[in-house]
Amino acid sequence: MVSPNLATKKIATGGEEFNDSAKKLFQAIYNDLNRPQDKDDESPRLQVSELISKMAFFYEKVRNAVDYEEDHLLRKNAIARILKRQIVIEGFLKTQGTEDLSRHLLAELIRASYLPNNSLPEAKVGEVVLILDKYLRLKQECFKAFDSSLNLQTDIKRAKNNIQEKNRLVSWILSLAACEIEENLVSDQTKQAMVNVMFDTMSRVIQLPPDLPYGTDLSIQIYLSISRTYSRFDDDMLSFVLFKYYNQGWIGERVDAMFAPKEEQIKAIATNIQTLRDTISFQLKHPLKKQLDRLVRRYSLYFTVLQEALANDPAKVYNEFKQNPKTFLNAVRKVCNKKYKKAKARLWRAALRSIIYIFLTKSIFVFLIEIPAIHWFDQPLNPSALAINVAFPAVLLFFIVSFTRIPGESNTDRIVEGVKEIAFVGSERQQPIKLRNPKKRGRAVNFIFNLVYTCTFFISIYFIIWVLTQVNFNWVSITIFLFFLAFVSFFSIIVTKGIKELLVIEKKENLFSFLADLFYMPIIMAGKWLSNNVSKVNVFIFIFDFIIEAPFKILVDIAEEWTKYIKERKDNMV
Repeated sequence: MVSPNLATKKIATGGEEFNDSAKKLFQAIYNDLNRPQDKDDESPRLQVSELISKMAFFYEKVRNAVDYEEDHLLRKNAIARILKRQIVIEGFLKTQGTEDLSRHLLAELIRASYLPNNSLPEAKVGEVVLILDKYLRLKQECFKAFDSSLNLQTDIKRAKNNIQEKNRLVSWILSLAACEIEENLVSDQTKQAMVNVMFDTMSRVIQLPPDLPYGTDLSIQIYLSISRTYSRFDDDMLSFVLFKYYNQGWIGERVDAMFAPKEEQIKAIATNIQTLRDTISFQLKHPLKKQLDRLVRRYSLYFTVLQEALANDPAKVYNEFKQNPKTFLNAVRKVCNKKYKKAKARLWRAALRSIIYIFLTKSIFVFLIEIPAIHWFDQPLNPSALAINVAFPAVLLFFIVSFTRIPGESNTDRIVEGVKEIAFVGSERQQPIKLRNPKKRGRAVNFIFNLVYTCTFFISIYFIIWVLTQVNFNWVSITIFLFFLAFVSFFSIIVTKGIKELLVIEKKENLFSFLADLFYMPIIMAGKWLSNNVSKVNVFIFIFDFIIEAPFKILVDIAEEWTKYIKERKDNMV
């Protein structure tokens, strides 16, 4: 196979030529596909019982069903959850050291199928130990500052606030540790190369007006936006990106120093930890965030399609392009159509998972709350209302998904043009994209808009209540119905997000869409508020994390040790 080392070769066929960005991607993907495999098969690997793993895998499936998160976040969230349980809840470090904690963490991840069995080298335990050590040292240094501020004269309110802040700080530090551990366990060099190429491209394309005071923040915000839209990082992972950025040397270049910052650096970070957190929080909520996300999201799609067009065999694509550049563009079209079909299938899988999630965490409240409340307030029990409240969330979500259409040919044409823009010499964007000054509306205008928004919300609610009263719903059942309506309406936005992310051509507004946005959008926003607040008091998550998980994992550990004991006895007999 001929290496497409396009950094030194030039394509000039039919007037088309790959630019430097495309060349870098060719080379990165080619190197990743042809990276030599580790031939040291004799090195010890982390291994767990396959039988016991099935128990842990089933538990994780159930646990994740009641805590809806995107698939790419599950492993990172599992790491954070295990660390918090073992360090905060179980006090693991009081009886055992970080090595046992690290080994236990990796074993749990393997049992739950977040990592492959009998594949991870034993040396990874030592690397995770070094990662945990520095974050635990940081936690201790931060606690010293808290403890020094407390004395006998400290009032109860202040002491309570300090304790709450301590808990939030611990959670934040452990989430950073979880992000670095996942980065160490599952690194993707191709994705990082893609991020770097995207950053270079977007930095050239995007321009900040001279009257905006965010010149020093622009590069940071572009990188964060790429991480949000392309890498799909959540706030914890973005916080980790910023933490590394503001603390150069936290992750060293040498392997032996990769996880071991100096004690002076840890103390300096701990001393200024609140300032650091405030700075990170500001960057995550930056005024340029929404504007950049809309822009970068479109280019993320172009780069993703380009990557997938090269993914299987970049050398073959390179050679075919030399013969006929149109074959490459046809390959791009095939990738688009494949992504549409995959997104549709993923949409229905997400819908099914969401229906299960809604039923497990919300619909059961119909029986736990509605029936007792009806009896308590001496309201008539309407079996039809009860059945509607049970079936309604699933039916509504089903209809929303059914009417979600995949993008058409015109959308594909626009993506092809976007790929040409980022990949071909001469097709690059000539005029920079100038960001707008995020202007704030005046108080009077905001008041009028909020008033209209509130009026449309109450008009919508009034109409729904009127319809429900016509079918003999009592006020308890109406309340339950409205709750589910708002929640599922917002949830449908999350479920259909995968399809909408493939759209680069904005839909044309019409009277129907205008009225729908006017009267339905307030209900969706109410659902967003409910989702954000109800999720904080998810009873099922509390039951799993604080009542079920700890004893279950102890049982799994005992079962694992028992299988090892039996195997040793068999080996001794032989």
